[in-house]
Amino acid sequence: MAKTIGNPLSWLLQGAETTGQHFGKTVGEMGSSDVTELPQARRLSMDDLIHSLAAGLEDFAACRSDAMFLVLFYPVIGIALIVMSLSMNLLPLIVPMIMGFAILGPIAAVGLYEMSSRREAGFKPRWMDAFGVIRSPAFGAILVLGFYLAALFIIWLVAADMIYIRTLGPEPPTSMLGFATAVVTTREGWIMAIAGGALGAVFAFAALAMSLVSFPLLLDRHVGLPVAVATSIKVLRKNPVICITWGVIVGSMLVIGAIPFLVGLIIVVPVLGHATWHLYRRAVK
Repeated sequence: MAKTIGNPLSWLLQGAETTGQHFGKTVGEMGSSDVTELPQARRLSMDDLIHSLAAGLEDFAACRSDAMFLVLFYPVIGIALIVMSLSMNLLPLIVPMIMGFAILGPIAAVGLYEMSSRREAGFKPRWMDAFGVIRSPAFGAILVLGFYLAALFIIWLVAADMIYIRTLGPEPPTSMLGFATAVVTTREGWIMAIAGGALGAVFAFAALAMSLVSFPLLLDRHVGLPVAVATSIKVLRKNPVICITWGVIVGSMLVIGAIPFLVGLIIVVPVLGHATWHLYRRAVK
């Protein structure tokens, strides 16, 4: 029997049905109604961090061009934010923005987790595989957690601006050189730098606790957002020194990658993204 092309109305109805089914699965996945206990966290060591970074480098080498293309928007957005800061006399927020990349990093790496997962399963990963996240039942939970990290980033910028206003402000700096000189040579500048660094560490720790293994776990297993976040916190509580060391490594690599006009992030973000997937594999049974 010859096949015919369906009319636009039937095509739309089929699309709406598929979308509705996917939405229903997504909502059901967020609640963790079928999960009775948390996944078991393993004890980690420095060898696990080294292995994860090495495996991340291997994944990056195997799909270098695809991974770099996938995160190309990351430094572009960063540069746009910095240019906007310069034009809007928001110089004091440039460093907090760069530091804030550690908070937003897990969001940018979600597609990389999918690529590492496919390579681990024996498939040849492509950058298009990263968009398989959209079809995942966990997509809604991933969006919610991403919104949480984005909100944390915005709150961090507001807090950093308040610290500047209470120290070197409230007037904006007249130039970048004058601002840098004031930070280094004045008592208020040192107070701003120390207070900002300490508060930034608190925000980074909050982001680390909530997202250490949450995103990979959501993609890998049928758990909801509460279970994923609770498991991430459980891993951190069981391995505080190792996890904080991992956070320091991530933050340091992001700062190093941000130095050459953020271009280094095209390499740093994929390596860290792939490495995070392998760390998740070692952290959660």
